[in-house]
Amino acid sequence: MPGTFETRLADLGETLPDAPAPAANYVPYVLLGDVLYVSGQISQDRDGFITGRLGDDLGVEQGARAARACALSLLAQVRAACDGDLDRLVRVVKLTGFVNSTPDFTDQPKVINGASDLFAEVLGDAGRHARAAVSAASLPLGVAVEIEGIFQVR
Repeated sequence: MPGTFETRLADLGETLPDAPAPAANYVPYVLLGDVLYVSGQISQDRDGFITGRLGDDLGVEQGARAARACALSLLAQVRAACDGDLDRLVRVVKLTGFVNSTPDFTDQPKVINGASDLFAEVLGDAGRHARAAVSAASLPLGVAVEIEGIFQVR
C-alpha cells in the first residue's frame, strides 16, 4: 500500500520512476546517519532525456518541467535509499540546480522552481528547502537540467 507521500504524488498525477542507475563511476546516494546525499539527477522522463538549452531552444516553462522530472528522480533515489519507504523522508534540506542555458539567460531560479514546487506540493513544509540555481554552459548528454539534493530521513 502506498504511503502518504506516494499518495500525494498520485493525486497530482505523478508516479515515481525506478531510481536511475549511475552513468559513471559514482554511487546514486550516500546515507550518513539521518542525512542522505543524492547525486545529481538529470532531466529525463518516460520518453527519454529532456534535452535542450534554456534561452535557445527551450523556454522557462519547458525548463521547469525538466526540473520537475529531476525532482521525481531525486524522490525515487530517496525511496531506494529508504528501502522502498518514501515516508521515511523527514525533509528536503538543500537542492543545487544546474540549468543548461545561454550566457544571457537569467531565469535559472524560475526553472528550478519546477522541482521546488513539486517538493512543496508533495511534502508541504517538509519540502521547503535551501537552494542554489546556477547556469551551466553544458550538461551531460545535452540535458536541460541536473539537480542534486540533500535530505533528512529517519
